[in-house]
Amino acid sequence: MDLTHPATPPDRDEGRRAAAGRTAPPDATADAAPTGPPPAEARTGVDTERLGRLLGDPGLAWFVDRVRQRMARGRPLTGSVTMSDPDESQRRAAERLLGRAPRSSGSLGMRLATVDEILRRSGVSPDGLAAAVIALTGPVVRHAETRNREERAWEEAYAPLVNLDAELARWVERIRRDGLVRRLARTPEAAAPLVEAAVRALRALPASPPTARATFAAQNLSGAHALDEGTPLATLVLSGIRCLTGVPDGSGAQWRREAWASAGLLKDDLSSTVLTLNLRGTPALDWMADAGEPAVLTLRSLTRRAPVASVPMTGTVHICENPAVLSAAADTLGPACPPMVCLQGQPSAAALTLLRDLSTRGARLLYHGDFDWGGVRIAAALARSVPWRPWRYTAADYRAAVTAAAEAPNLTGPPAATPWDSALAVALAECGIRVEEETVLGDLLTDLGRRPAEAHFASAADANPTSTEPWASSALSPWES
Repeated sequence: MDLTHPATPPDRDEGRRAAAGRTAPPDATADAAPTGPPPAEARTGVDTERLGRLLGDPGLAWFVDRVRQRMARGRPLTGSVTMSDPDESQRRAAERLLGRAPRSSGSLGMRLATVDEILRRSGVSPDGLAAAVIALTGPVVRHAETRNREERAWEEAYAPLVNLDAELARWVERIRRDGLVRRLARTPEAAAPLVEAAVRALRALPASPPTARATFAAQNLSGAHALDEGTPLATLVLSGIRCLTGVPDGSGAQWRREAWASAGLLKDDLSSTVLTLNLRGTPALDWMADAGEPAVLTLRSLTRRAPVASVPMTGTVHICENPAVLSAAADTLGPACPPMVCLQGQPSAAALTLLRDLSTRGARLLYHGDFDWGGVRIAAALARSVPWRPWRYTAADYRAAVTAAAEAPNLTGPPAATPWDSALAVALAECGIRVEEETVLGDLLTDLGRRPAEAHFASAADANPTSTEPWASSALSPWES
């Protein structure tokens, strides 16, 4: 019997035959899962011993596997399957089953209807090929059913995410869309405890007062090492922290430490510091202020003895983004400079601890930063923790600085919102120019050198009464920051 006859084209032509009107046999209908008769029925009447000799030959394993694949996809058991380069054992097994003369070369084709008929007529499997395959290898589950079951399991794994606050809603949507949890956990079974632990951690953040990451993990998770670097849970929680605190994109160990610290989780209480000038309240601070020299405070010093710094007599603390501004103020004004705090980029845990304490005790905080998208993100991140007033940090101030700048670099990076002055984001987008703090250093030093009664009116923005209102936000969209 030659199975390469034109009337029985190979497997690759089945799509045309199905389109011509062939229908699936009863055991391959679309609503049957697993495919074929139920296991108990499939084995009824099957001569398992003879079936093992006929279809269970190792040389026919490829054939049985192809049939199972079709059944799993819900395709009819019609047409042919072909092996392009069979070995001798595969060729002999097929020829014994089909009872045809051996061939020494060429591809090996087997018509499914022929095998089905042999199994029925011989009495080996009265219900045909599908029942024989199930009896030989076990139930066949449709791929669609498997996919549906797996998706239901993933939905159950994601369920704890509904317990997060609204400010993390866009993060939840993002990680479901980009597959972060699936990449970290691989299976729904592994994802369920991962998501549950991440939700528990994020609901407890930001930590106040700041604490060591290991201590936080021991108190809120499975143990002190639960948030160790490189673990799936640490990766997932850090992703949520970026949304929660507005930390911009970055990489490297230093960036990760700053991102953790933005939520109050620290490697230790010494590595987080804040740069200050002319704050008083301890003998060491008083000595540095008398000399007009900058001082570095650690988180340890700020949390072991509170309060550390006293509220200035003027009630005002100026905040800058870059150390060059504070250094120039110390050089130019020395002990006469009003109290200052420098963030040095994203607010550290030490900076937030100090500024929260000062704000709680009535200090008025004035903030200035770089006029670029990164700078306004830092300003927004600060406002999530403490209220501040803009210090030459409005649209009017920016436009004035652009006009005065001889040369300035172009803005880069994605835009960000400026809720304290919505016109500032518009002006940044229109001008497309980056103005660093050092560019307007002269104006900032002039403000710092004024008497307190004069300093309030130093900014171009002070013509607008609303610019002196403190601004803080705990609900700024994390993907705008």
